[in-house]
Amino acid sequence: QVRLEESGGGSVQAGGSLRLSCAYSGLSFSMYGLGWFRQVPGKDREFVAGMNGGSAYYGNFVRGRFTVSRDNSQNTLVLQMNSLQPEDTAVYYCGAIENGRYLRFGQRYNYWSQGTQVTISS
Repeated sequence: QVRLEESGGGSVQAGGSLRLSCAYSGLSFSMYGLGWFRQVPGKDREFVAGMNGGSAYYGNFVRGRFTVSRDNSQNTLVLQMNSLQPEDTAVYYCGAIENGRYLRFGQRYNYWSQGTQVTISS
């Protein structure tokens, strides 16, 4: 059984940092792509960052502020977010996709975490 358990998130002021972690089990990282998405009410999930085949990919809006990485010993995908702005406020999800070529396409994902709220105040 595949499980994605997210932790981190919360509220910070603009310019601050947050770290999200996604502990995964029941899947092999070599067989799946793993991605971070975010969603605000009334909009589709937006690709934030992800890893596939050892390479990292980012959404265009990231502009060097976020870093995605993997902790092999803990089976965890990590998203370090710096220089956060109010427009980064959203529910953040991690997901797993069998076909990593579609890493940026949320509708193709096979599994999702429960989501965590990130709120940035100005």
